[in-house]
Amino acid sequence: MTRIFDRRRFLIGSALAAAASAAPPGTLEADPPQAPPGAAAITLEETPAGILLRNGTETVRITVCAPDVIHVVAGPGDPAGASPETPWMVAPVTPQTPQVTRTAERATLRTTGMSVDIDLRMGLLRFLDPNGKPLLQESPRVPRRYVPVEVNGESLYRVDTRFFPDALEGFYGLGQHQSGVFDYRGAVIELAQANTNIAIPLLVSTLGYGLLWNTAAKSYFDNRFPTELKLSSEAADAIDYYVLYGPSMDRIIQIYRTMTGHAPLFGRWAYGFVQSKDRYTSAKQLLDVAARYRDHQAPLDLIVQDWFWWKRQGDPEYSAAYLKPWPDVPAALRRLHAEHVHAMISIWAKFDLRSRNYREMKRRGWIIPGADVYDATNPAARDYYWRRLVGVKFAEGWDAFWLDSSEPEIWNGQSDAALDGLRLSIGNGARYTNIYPLMHAGGVHDHWRQTTDRKRVFILTRSGFLGLQRYAAAVWSGDVIGNWMTFRRQIAAGLNYQMSGLPYWTTDIAGYGWPYARDTRDPAYQELYVRWFQYGVFCPILRTHGHRVNNVNSLFRYGPQTPTLIFYDRLRYRLLPYIYSLAWRVTHDDYTLQRGLPMDWPADRRVRAIGDQFMFGPAFLVAPVTEPGAETRSVYLPPAAAWFDFWSGQRLAGEQTVQAPAPLNRIPLYVRAGSIVPLGPVVQDADGQVTELEVRVYPGADADFAWYSDAGDSYDYEQGQRRVVAMHWDDSTRTLELGKAQGSYPEMPGRVRIRLVVVRPDHGAGAEVATATDGAGEYTGALLRITADERNA
Repeated sequence: MTRIFDRRRFLIGSALAAAASAAPPGTLEADPPQAPPGAAAITLEETPAGILLRNGTETVRITVCAPDVIHVVAGPGDPAGASPETPWMVAPVTPQTPQVTRTAERATLRTTGMSVDIDLRMGLLRFLDPNGKPLLQESPRVPRRYVPVEVNGESLYRVDTRFFPDALEGFYGLGQHQSGVFDYRGAVIELAQANTNIAIPLLVSTLGYGLLWNTAAKSYFDNRFPTELKLSSEAADAIDYYVLYGPSMDRIIQIYRTMTGHAPLFGRWAYGFVQSKDRYTSAKQLLDVAARYRDHQAPLDLIVQDWFWWKRQGDPEYSAAYLKPWPDVPAALRRLHAEHVHAMISIWAKFDLRSRNYREMKRRGWIIPGADVYDATNPAARDYYWRRLVGVKFAEGWDAFWLDSSEPEIWNGQSDAALDGLRLSIGNGARYTNIYPLMHAGGVHDHWRQTTDRKRVFILTRSGFLGLQRYAAAVWSGDVIGNWMTFRRQIAAGLNYQMSGLPYWTTDIAGYGWPYARDTRDPAYQELYVRWFQYGVFCPILRTHGHRVNNVNSLFRYGPQTPTLIFYDRLRYRLLPYIYSLAWRVTHDDYTLQRGLPMDWPADRRVRAIGDQFMFGPAFLVAPVTEPGAETRSVYLPPAAAWFDFWSGQRLAGEQTVQAPAPLNRIPLYVRAGSIVPLGPVVQDADGQVTELEVRVYPGADADFAWYSDAGDSYDYEQGQRRVVAMHWDDSTRTLELGKAQGSYPEMPGRVRIRLVVVRPDHGAGAEVATATDGAGEYTGALLRITADERNA
């Protein structure tokens, strides 16, 4: 008979009776907790960093890791955590000494940032903000459970715990999922890696807290019943979670990255346009496609070699067919570099069983038993993988690596929690089924950094986990289908991924292909491609990829829509000073570039379910068109001093819904009043230094912006070789101020021409370089003030 340890004898959670009596209007009240007959006495022991609760069969350890971080571990016996190893964590826990007060029936653990209230009759935990407002509270209705299970020959528990959520809070994060749901209230989410789904067990709430479910095992988020939030894990020693208090989502994400690693800066070229298809069959094709972009003055920074370039998958040699049109691949890469084009190559964790590297890794025990992928949790296997495969390609001159199928996918396409029933070097696959993409990307990143600091790491991968951001990795949303429904769903999927704390995300623009390959000559598909590409311009990484019926995918293959596509490609490059400055904020301040609206308006209930609009940085409100044949779309403008239509300069009030014009060549785009947007000149690549800047100001409120620049590649920026310039707009005096430059670097231009444009209807509107300005000056690193011409006010 299955034994279930439950909370009928030992309930750890919040004192819901007290919470109910103090519940704010509009919230659901919990049933008052009643101690069950015969419940074991709870003992409380103070520790240097928290509290230890015991009742004879279960232990709950509450640890203060920081004033705004509380760690809870609960389970039979005295477990240390859900699993023995947590390689996703990098910051050493620095225990904080809390203040503990107690009476006969309750105890309170208090820090300067939050507190935990404990009902000692029932053991219920309640987390509160610094002002005593409830954030998160455990539910008394259903016991916490520990069901013993035998998994891969190991005795573990299937665990679950339940919380009593506020009736009106919104839930976000949890990685990338394909249901189209933005706010997860009422949803069930499986947290297991699979092609197009990425498991990131971090939940963020509009109440101002984050909940990090501290396990790599297959898990579930379940809010089917509105007043119950259940979190469960299939294989663990204990319930294990962290509560993070913001109150802003930006602060929650900053705490998460402090715990799991900060995101380094990509080379500036990675924020340009990425051209890819399934697939180029020779290095000559890479040269030919890149040359066409340069000939047509369509900006391009990165071209991608997809799979099947290899003689045998897992070995570094090219196939004879790939080499025939152009035998010297390193020479081709040098030619691309001469044209300021970078190159990425696809490398998998899977191996052809006939490959030389597979046979050797198998002999050494570095292939996961029962699979055809190497064991990325084994340090020796990661060393070999770099030395004998990835490092070989790096030495040839490839600039970036595409780590495809990193869930991992094994055998003939199985990617759904593929490691769950296997054994890994780190331990039981059931404990660590979601960890593979982290360890795989980490091995490549770490060896790259050990090899050189002259070239910044850029990895594209299909899956991720807690901490992936520290390895200079972007993900794309997987092999999605090229139709309108899928397009709509990518927007919410990407926003939730980034609200999980991982800042770099992209898609296969207009879908991958199989099993629904499309034709670039089809007008219906051309429309979808244009709308998806417009959206892609406002993703952290702009990338096209896919398998098309006619085996082409460059911007020149979409018939009459090619001029529109090139127009938006050029807009992306004009925005690079804005984008690269915000990328620095991602690295330096743990910022998030593509932002779900609840990040900036958590108290506005109207934005809770809007998963098809987002902010791109602090200035731009983006509203992609996701319906075929649309000429307008409804756009909600959140509270702000005002909004400006980017295309016309028209000023509109906030807190209203408008019908935005949306002909096929226009994506609805609005800019918040009180914004500074630096725009660069029209360029063909991101390699050059900016010597002229058009600074658009959207008036109506004071504004600030930190303009960032550096050499564009290498890690010298980590040693201080960078420049940050504080820009400030004083709306009352109509003056733009550029402060004294902070820092320098050898390639830094000594003088930058600044052209001030104060936006108004038909002035400073649209993507083209403004022909008329409201003032100008030359920035040399010293304080510069430019006052707008009053005649133009």
